[in-house]
Amino acid sequence: MEEKQKTPGELRREALLYQPKNGYDRLPKEEEGDLNAYCEDYKKFLDVGKTERECVDETIRLAQQHGFKPFTRGMALNPGDKVYRVNRGKAVMLAVMGSAPLSEGVNIGAAHIDAPRLDLKPNPLYEDAELAFLKTHYYGGIRKYQWVTIPLELRGVISLKDGTTVKVAFGAEADDPRFTIDDLLPHLGAEQSKKPLGEAIPGVSLNLLIGSRPFADDEGKDRVKLAVMDLLNQKYGITEEDFISAELSAVPAFGATDIGFDRSLIGAYGHDDRVCGFAALAALFTLGTPRRTAICMLADKEEIGSEGVSGMRSAAFDTFMSDLCDSQRVPLKACYEKSFCLSADVTAAFDPNFAEVYEKRNSARVNYGMGLCKYTGARGKSGASDASAELVAYVRKVLDEADVVWQMAELGKVDAGGGGTVAAYMAERDIDTLDAGVPVLSMHAPFETVSKLDCSMTFKGMKAVFEA
Repeated sequence: MEEKQKTPGELRREALLYQPKNGYDRLPKEEEGDLNAYCEDYKKFLDVGKTERECVDETIRLAQQHGFKPFTRGMALNPGDKVYRVNRGKAVMLAVMGSAPLSEGVNIGAAHIDAPRLDLKPNPLYEDAELAFLKTHYYGGIRKYQWVTIPLELRGVISLKDGTTVKVAFGAEADDPRFTIDDLLPHLGAEQSKKPLGEAIPGVSLNLLIGSRPFADDEGKDRVKLAVMDLLNQKYGITEEDFISAELSAVPAFGATDIGFDRSLIGAYGHDDRVCGFAALAALFTLGTPRRTAICMLADKEEIGSEGVSGMRSAAFDTFMSDLCDSQRVPLKACYEKSFCLSADVTAAFDPNFAEVYEKRNSARVNYGMGLCKYTGARGKSGASDASAELVAYVRKVLDEADVVWQMAELGKVDAGGGGTVAAYMAERDIDTLDAGVPVLSMHAPFETVSKLDCSMTFKGMKAVFEA
């Protein structure tokens, strides 16, 4: 049958108007297998890494499988060498050395591997009404009402005075018990229901229920607390005082799973921002010897402003890059000023159930690919790095040449809110930086949702940037 010729109007429409298409309408059939395989690997990464420490451990394991070696100061480096450095067990930097000198700059994929959660307070354990609880302090921007009456795990480390560190993953195994935070029953919740959503569950009430059985053969007070502490002592060899030097977090006790009859989505805890962190990492693993050195930075503390020694504001990244540059006698500033960073962080996916807070024309859509965000911040772009027009054009070209499905994104309607990423701190280093990542539904909830196609395209986009 003869193909119908397009009218002059249709041809002009195609040539002149921006008409984004659903990624599945552009995805070649032969790529679907790779898409699904990538997403299965990503789901495994999520289930193993529910804290930043666990993500670092899994990153090192995978990196070593791909030929990466620890980088020490003064080490000689050659094109194609693969090295990594860990920052205090909570952040990790990896590099694949390129054929071009570092004076020509590097290509950086920077993401964060921390996620909103409930951290235990330094003195958390108490008993009330013969029930044992752990007091928490929420980490990052959470909606407190979402964290009650769901199953929770306890993950992290306990550091003892003798110098040993005990790893905790209580609730991670199928037959492990879980924990929860109580909520008020509706029969008695009339006054609670009158409160604004953000006030109905105060942070001080986010207490983890951990036991109810009293210690046998004891007549003293806090018998349930004692019984819990006895169990912890038997399992981990700790006393109550050891909580003071512990980093323990309550995280959702459910694994990554497919969502939808068509299995086109992934539901899980921690998509923000492990979905981009894994994309950058997996893309790095595909490289042989790139022209420009490729850097993957997986940072901590982004959810609380990138603070501290393991956050993106820390000099640890500069030290790593400086040590790389010293191996070629290149000044760090000469490398930075010619470098490019893709700040790989998630963006908000347009949700028609809450359309009033989005601007539809400038919001990321599920299944429309990797979301580029020229600026984040709030109100009048406060806190944004605001990438230049030239930089955005460069990234468009790189992605189009690699057949990456991508879209432009903005984090909600003007004055509706806003947010930030590590982009601002990369830009402060004199590194050209653009935000890009996976659109997320229910961002910062204990159970977030992303599109498999968008995950795969972000991986493909990161690979294109490393190879550019």
